[in-house]
Amino acid sequence: MLLNILSLGVVRGLIGQAIGMAVGYLLVTLIRPAQGLGPAAPGGPPALPPPHGLSSELAWLVAAIFGLIGFLLGAGVFNDWIKWASGKKTPLRHGPPEHRPAWTRYFSVDYNHKVIGIQYTVTGVIVLLVGGILAIIFRLELVFPGMQFLTENQFNTLFSAHGIIMIASILLGVGGMINYLVPLMIGASDMAFPRLNAFSYWVAIPGAVFILLGIFLGGWDTGWVAYPPLSAVTPPVGVLLFLFGFYIIGFSSIAGAINVLVTVATMRAPGMGLFRMPIFVWAAVATSIIQVTATQTVAVALLMVITQRVLGMGFFDPAGGGDPILYQHLFWFYSHPAVYIFVLPGLGVISELLPVFSRKPLFGYRWIALSSLAIALIGFLVWAHHMFVSGMDDALRVPFMFSTMFVAIPTGVKFFSWVGTMWQGKLSFPTPMLFVLGAISVFLIGGLSGPILGTIPTDMPLHDTYWVVGHFHATMFGGFVFPFFAAMYYWFPKVTGRMYNEALGKLHFWLMTPGFWLMSLGQMRAGLLGMRRRVIDYDPALGIDFTHFLITLSAFIIGWSVLIMVYNLVSSARSAELAEANPWRSRSPEWQVASPMPEMNYDRPLVVVGSPYDYGLPGSTYVVSMYPAGAGD
Repeated sequence: MLLNILSLGVVRGLIGQAIGMAVGYLLVTLIRPAQGLGPAAPGGPPALPPPHGLSSELAWLVAAIFGLIGFLLGAGVFNDWIKWASGKKTPLRHGPPEHRPAWTRYFSVDYNHKVIGIQYTVTGVIVLLVGGILAIIFRLELVFPGMQFLTENQFNTLFSAHGIIMIASILLGVGGMINYLVPLMIGASDMAFPRLNAFSYWVAIPGAVFILLGIFLGGWDTGWVAYPPLSAVTPPVGVLLFLFGFYIIGFSSIAGAINVLVTVATMRAPGMGLFRMPIFVWAAVATSIIQVTATQTVAVALLMVITQRVLGMGFFDPAGGGDPILYQHLFWFYSHPAVYIFVLPGLGVISELLPVFSRKPLFGYRWIALSSLAIALIGFLVWAHHMFVSGMDDALRVPFMFSTMFVAIPTGVKFFSWVGTMWQGKLSFPTPMLFVLGAISVFLIGGLSGPILGTIPTDMPLHDTYWVVGHFHATMFGGFVFPFFAAMYYWFPKVTGRMYNEALGKLHFWLMTPGFWLMSLGQMRAGLLGMRRRVIDYDPALGIDFTHFLITLSAFIIGWSVLIMVYNLVSSARSAELAEANPWRSRSPEWQVASPMPEMNYDRPLVVVGSPYDYGLPGSTYVVSMYPAGAGD
């Protein structure tokens, strides 16, 4: 048993990360005496300013770089590339590992896109639970006015970590859905670059470890946005590890997006033109375009903060000719389009599932497809509405206000299409459909509260209040979390070959949905009454004590509902009844073959001969096998 555990890639990777960090830190520590400097104290200030010697933060940065390399080497991510570079053949191996239990492939490097999709998804759920636990801890502090049990630094670290950890969990969830579903939906056997696909997942793991490690090495009180000058001068080394972990996760995002774009461009089944692709594939393409083009800007911003901390650069230091507002421009040029990295796949799931459970064609298919690209494009033109209070000139404020309003048009196209799809349909309401409807209702709350923050006269007083918190949570939950849960229930029979417990699935929905409505609307009410975000205490005179109690109660309800889902899916995967071949009567290619999916997806190549969403139209066919059964056998 011990040998099996030590053979797991994730265990060897974490051991390699620990060894790499120790080697990197010791290397700098040994170099310092040769420069006439004292030993580097963990997290302490440098003995001399960075231009004159190696600081302790530089020791931690080198340790983090060595730790990243150690993890990737230990996990085996580079094995095939190293063999190829040495002149050895490296054919892709398919199937479970030899001489080891089949389950171990999910804890080691595997090149099958379905395994990688499951790795992303499970990791995303685990990280989601960690971020939720952090939120519940600091929510307990806010139940009553006054200081309860947290210090200011602890509170700041908890809400900052909650923000970035939840964003990391959403990125992992996006990666899980896209990796598992896109090749299946376009009739491909795998992603275009299987090794790069595995690298994209495994490089994110040490990034997440650095963020979690930062909590225990002084934490960080910068918020998840890491604005300088605070992030550039705060002493705890936890800030540095947070910045570096954030940077590595962004690198993972870029690598995965390149793979998706090449896969969709080159590996679609014969007959699958652009307007015969499933809507989720359109959403994945739009998402990947944003990831490839926008993530680089936040990576540059994070790298500039890191070098200012470690090497004394003055990018954001006014005394050295820098400008802290520059960071905000770079950060939000990525981070507002990044909202659509989270949301577009979720909206794709909604558009994918509604026709199935309405038994009608998807209303306005081409408009929905193009609206995803429009949202991705316009998303690059609205970032500065986050900066209306930063001293921006009105000559910039007004154009950004109008561009922010303009992004509502392609989003509205999707809402009208969803209503048109359901209109006079033969609706059924299993758990996936319930979560789709819940997603629409919650995303509508986020959508209606958003323009208030995009309009200058209303944003100015509401900026940095709990109104923003309520809006952002509604957008993220409605745009991603609810659709993500809908997708998990919908494709669960495809992944496992078994059905989940429908009663527990509906219990999850009926706990989570009202709980979230209460939480989001309560946060907006607190903001309207003057509650600032990112503060540990508030004035009892605001009259929001009971509102904070309800917000915290709803957070517990949401947490319990997610635990019910985890129990449902884990127990059902082990012992539930076998699922039908196509329990949802879907037209999508993956439901036309046995469940779970075969190793190579499709034994016979597919040909697309019709529309993907012609539900209810007699005689309509979407895909057929290129070679009928028995041909060539």
